[in-house]
Amino acid sequence: MRSGNEPVNARSPLRLRLGLGIWGLVWAGAATAAFALTDHPGWAVLCGVVFLVTVVDITLVTRHIRQGPHYQPGRDVPPYEPDHR
Repeated sequence: MRSGNEPVNARSPLRLRLGLGIWGLVWAGAATAAFALTDHPGWAVLCGVVFLVTVVDITLVTRHIRQGPHYQPGRDVPPYEPDHR
C-alpha cells in the first residue's frame, strides 16, 4: 500500500541524459570538424556552440550522478499537499 501520490517506480533519467549527451558530443564535434574543413565557418561556429553546451551539460549530469541519491521520504511520510486557500 502506497502512502503518496508519487509514481510507483520513479527513476532518475540522469544516465540516459548522460548517454544522449555523449552521443551529441560526438556528433557536434564531428560536425564542427567537418564544417571547418569544408570551409563553412558559420556552420562550424554553430556546431562548436552546440559542442560547448553539450560539454557543460555532461559536466553537470556527471556531477549530479556522483552526488548520489538524495533524501527521499519513506512510505510512512505523507506527501505535501499545497494549501488551496
